[in-house]
Amino acid sequence: MKPSLRKKLDSLVKRLEELNRLLSAENAARDMDEFRKLSREHAELSRVVGLHEQYQQAERDAADAAGMAADPAMKAFAEDEIKTAQAKMHKLEGEVQAALLPRDPNDERNLFLEVRAGTGGDESGLFAGDLFRMYTRYAERQRWQVELISESPSELGGYKEVIVRVVGAGAYSRLKFESGGHRVQRVPETETQGRIHTSACTVAVFPEADAVGEVVLNPAELRIDTFRASGAGGQHVNKTDSAIRVTHLPTGIVVECQDSRSQHKNRERALSVLAARIKDKQEKELAAKTASTRKSLIGSGDRSERVRTYNFPQGRVTDHRINLTLYKIERIMDGELDDIVNALAAEHQAEQLAQLAGT
Repeated sequence: MKPSLRKKLDSLVKRLEELNRLLSAENAARDMDEFRKLSREHAELSRVVGLHEQYQQAERDAADAAGMAADPAMKAFAEDEIKTAQAKMHKLEGEVQAALLPRDPNDERNLFLEVRAGTGGDESGLFAGDLFRMYTRYAERQRWQVELISESPSELGGYKEVIVRVVGAGAYSRLKFESGGHRVQRVPETETQGRIHTSACTVAVFPEADAVGEVVLNPAELRIDTFRASGAGGQHVNKTDSAIRVTHLPTGIVVECQDSRSQHKNRERALSVLAARIKDKQEKELAAKTASTRKSLIGSGDRSERVRTYNFPQGRVTDHRINLTLYKIERIMDGELDDIVNALAAEHQAEQLAQLAGT
């Protein structure tokens, strides 16, 4: 284990001892917010320190076995014990390093997911509908809630654009790598000569901002327009200006919401999406300023970047960022995304570990 890693672990052991004193103090429960904050930190550090203690025990086991190796009668046994201890140390060192990786503070947040049709005309709109169903089915499998924020149906089915809010534990951590360009290769239903067409959609995933404190929306910087909602809804849709369009003047970000018949509810939802988009924009700008020269696994975050191809004739889905190809497109389109999501998370962790090793 590197001296720098040992030094960091020693400091965490001292911090855990300090937390034990703070949490056991008589007035520890008086400030519940502070108590919860210290308790979360204690739980995180306890896991890391526990792994460190297991590593130290394995070191002692290896040292004890090395002491026995001098006895010819114990040499074979001692060598086996040393190998076992060293293998355990290697495994635990990797687990310690992974536990020390910086956590994304947004991982436990709810999220907003946007799917937009791109190049490919009507087929792109149909593919946007397929992607929307894929993510909805995945959310159902995770027992998350999906709330429709805004939709703009395309003429032949599917969507020109659809925005949803996904509510669930760890939702953002699971879907945050989905942003980017998604390409489909298949024979459209409208194709009479059986030719394969290529179409594309863009997906954007960003964490929900806290209701208070994170993003302050200055009313003077907002232009709010009302208009009549389109789509199903009967006479009410035609007679009531319930749809809302909010423009954030400093950034030019525009959000429309017309799903609810209530103008007040549409306004509230539009402002929540706007706050999340502004937060996402701010974090991406900060990340761009502080990013290392090594290319990140998840790419630049540019929505035009192609991240995945869905090839229906060959039954395969390829994620280009990690060169992963799976031949089970029907199951993936039905929301079985765990293989892709887990692979992306694992590669991201490997990239972080490689950066840690290089420091």
